[in-house]
Amino acid sequence: MTQPLALVVYERLLPGSQILNRLRDLNYRVQAITDADKLVEVAEQSRPMLVLADLESSRQNVCAALSRLRQTPSTGHLPVIAFGGENTPDAHATARAAGATLIVGESAILTHLPQFLDQALQID
Repeated sequence: MTQPLALVVYERLLPGSQILNRLRDLNYRVQAITDADKLVEVAEQSRPMLVLADLESSRQNVCAALSRLRQTPSTGHLPVIAFGGENTPDAHATARAAGATLIVGESAILTHLPQFLDQALQID
């Protein structure tokens, strides 16, 4: 059986690389995206099962990329787990408005990743 693909959008080496490794441990194929502006293009080509996105970026607007992902018919259905620092409520609110399925704190993402994946992938 083919392993599901997860796209991981991140700029910071930690926690980005840790999440990639944790997803691999959970039998996901992973594709890293360091340029959020390419998220929709990569998602259309690779057809992932879900997207994980680090909200903290000094170079790009990750929430704008998530919004474009949601507005694109071929990718709008993808579950998105957004994560970032616990002291960034504005970024969390912006991610929610952009269409993130689930928003979690950076300290919890690695510890509870299997539960977050289950929650994000739940079919209503």
